Amino acid sequence: MLPFENVPDPVFFFDEGEYARIRNRIKDSLKAGRGLIVVTGPIGSGKTTLSQMIKSDFSHEIKLIWMAEPPGNSNDLFLFIAQELGLKPSTSERVFVLRDIKDALLKINADNGKCLVIIDEAHLMSDDTLNGIRLLNNLEEGSTKLVQVFLLAQEELIDKINKPEMEPFKQRVATMEILGKMNPERIHKYISHRIKIAEGQTSIFSDTGWKALVLAFGSGGTPRLINLLCDKSLNVAFERGKTTVDVNDVYEAAEGTGLQKEVFHYMIALKQKDKDKQVQPAGKSDSIKEPEEPRKKPAPSVIRKSKTAKKSLKIPMLFLFLSILAVIASMDFYCGKSGSPDLVTCILDLISF
Repeated sequence: MLPFENVPDPVFFFDEGEYARIRNRIKDSLKAGRGLIVVTGPIGSGKTTLSQMIKSDFSHEIKLIWMAEPPGNSNDLFLFIAQELGLKPSTSERVFVLRDIKDALLKINADNGKCLVIIDEAHLMSDDTLNGIRLLNNLEEGSTKLVQVFLLAQEELIDKINKPEMEPFKQRVATMEILGKMNPERIHKYISHRIKIAEGQTSIFSDTGWKALVLAFGSGGTPRLINLLCDKSLNVAFERGKTTVDVNDVYEAAEGTGLQKEVFHYMIALKQKDKDKQVQPAGKSDSIKEPEEPRKKPAPSVIRKSKTAKKSLKIPMLFLFLSILAVIASMDFYCGKSGSPDLVTCILDLISF
């Protein structure tokens, strides 16, 4: 069993959140025989799967009439329902066909049965077909509706219903529900749910794979797109010989669906994070020395003072040196006159003198 095939299989029905709430409301409405039920939502939001679940909930209690798309006009609508009820109308006149349909529904009701008409893609209905639905809803026995009508449509149907001329139809809608997009938390639960139903392990997606899947849908995603991206991501990982799906696999899968923008930003952030880890942060360490504080150069004024001081010492030192030379020369002259044999003896004679 593959977890992400895009077929309306009730086995995979996500019975949580608004899906569970809407399913319960529809069940209650059908049991109470309230008549006309309308469910709208964006493409791929799970409307058809929801209807399949409703069919399975009432499979033993109802006569089901299913239309994959609405008929072009009310006459075709009535003729189709008549044929599904096993009738062979002798005329296509609407009033007589409606009479035959009512008689057949009365017989079903007498046998404690119910009739449910499900029409998919109901937003494609013409005003005339919608008016035919209203007439079907008027078929009653006392306070009991003889037929339940369940319309599945995109949001455009609401615009049609809200038109002033459609007020009679709008007043007969017993239950109207809107399926929205899943938020990030619900997306994670939805993917986990389908994997578990298929008897798989959620670890088939790595941490980065999970994060990328959720980010790909921004503020919300529909079941059909989620299934598509998950299925493609698994195929990409398989073709690469991997046992888990990571951000790189999700990104390649997202490129073909227009969901790659947020995944790309996430990949860049991960790469930057890896680079930052490779660079050891600055701090005291045995292997990394703290940089020495640069020595301050002496101010220019101090340098000028030092040079001036050196120049001022040169003249006294020169006079001192010349004085010493004069003393030595005088002593030498004296010693030569005195007939002393050497300078030392002459100096001693001079001192004693």
